[in-house]
Amino acid sequence: MSSYNYRQNREEIQELLHQYDNLKSGKSHSFLEEDAFEKIIDYFDEIEDLSKALEATEFAIERYPYSSSLLLKRADLLIATKRYKEALHWLQQAEMLDNSDINLYILKTDAYLALDKQEKAAAVLEAALDYFDGEEKLELLFELADVYDDYENFDKVFDCLKMILEIDPNNEEALYKICFWTDFTGRNEEGIRLHQDIIDQFPYNELAWFNLAASYQGIKLYEKAIDAYLYAVAIDEKFDYAWRNMGDAYLRLRRYKEAIEALQKVLELARPEDVIYEAIGHCYDKSHNYAQARFHYRKATHLNQDNSQLYYKIACTYMNEGIWESAVKNLETAMRIYKSQPEYNLAMGQCYMEMGKVEMAVQYFGNVVRTKPKNIYGWLELLKCLYKTNCFEEGAEYVDHALEMTGQKTVFFFYKSAFLLALGKSKEAVIQLETGMAKNPKHVKKLVDLNPSILQNQLIVDVIAKFKRNKSI
Repeated sequence: MSSYNYRQNREEIQELLHQYDNLKSGKSHSFLEEDAFEKIIDYFDEIEDLSKALEATEFAIERYPYSSSLLLKRADLLIATKRYKEALHWLQQAEMLDNSDINLYILKTDAYLALDKQEKAAAVLEAALDYFDGEEKLELLFELADVYDDYENFDKVFDCLKMILEIDPNNEEALYKICFWTDFTGRNEEGIRLHQDIIDQFPYNELAWFNLAASYQGIKLYEKAIDAYLYAVAIDEKFDYAWRNMGDAYLRLRRYKEAIEALQKVLELARPEDVIYEAIGHCYDKSHNYAQARFHYRKATHLNQDNSQLYYKIACTYMNEGIWESAVKNLETAMRIYKSQPEYNLAMGQCYMEMGKVEMAVQYFGNVVRTKPKNIYGWLELLKCLYKTNCFEEGAEYVDHALEMTGQKTVFFFYKSAFLLALGKSKEAVIQLETGMAKNPKHVKKLVDLNPSILQNQLIVDVIAKFKRNKSI
């Protein structure tokens, strides 16, 4: 039957084209109905011969000058050939004949957008909303939302989608879109009220439950978000995005066991992703189950071999267990991808320090302070390394650089005091200690951590005691 219909349609269009050719050549008694012209125009449009389609509209409009549908077809073709001002002229003609066709407003919108006149496009659609209801009004609201998105009036995008859902609470397209725009515009409280109203009417709408949960999550009400996600997956157990977001909410509440269970469900339902394996690895990491953390981080690397952070995280699990050689191997992999990352150099320096390879440690800590000279942590590690290896003169020199680069951070006065004391410069050491104590006496703990035996020096003890009497440490 379908092949018969196809053959019949083909024969019909061939006959219409033959009549059309007769009409163009001026043969007598040639005549075509309005709907015949429409079929001819559509045929040329479908085979992408737009010049012939436009020519056909000219012939058609000459014979049916009061046909708004033919005028709209001409305007549509002019827009397709980027003749936007001409298109607007024909659309004005069509509007005078019939302003009840929704395509009139959509084509006007397309022309104004192409001319970079977004506000005019929005005005056309806003005015048209009063003329339509039902499905046509919804279509216009979707068009209007796209226009507002085009000229970055994002709150208006949210408003359009909200209006759609007030008319049609189960509209899937609007429910999917408004979830993003609720988060993007930060209008989570409105999102909560809107979706609660939808759920009151349609309690088994899983998308409404999902969006309600996402709105709660947007304002960090993670317990309420989890409750709403649980309703969503109770309605649709295979709703993988609900399981994914639920896992994130559990993770933020540090409920790592439940987070792992939710994220494992995502792996069962959806295509495996590196970010899911990484999140599961993070949960095991935080639970101090470093072997399982490594297992999942490695799963993530199989899906994304260029993510240096994954190798760094694997290295950190080995560092937490004191397995320094394995940590170094993974850090080397991370640094082949991103060599200058200060975080990786800092970790590498710490590993070599623990392995007793001081020169290597100094080299990596030096990389950190060169890359991020204003960051105190690189300087602290470098100075600790120099102190523990009795490089006191170098340390005293570097601590001056640290003070200069970090804007005289208080902790470095205590470090300078330690280096000067080690060099036998007791008076200068006391001056630096007094300066540090005057700024923030709590940092004296850093000095004691660096060298606990320093509390056996009476000069140091006297300075600390003097400040204790005046101010609690």
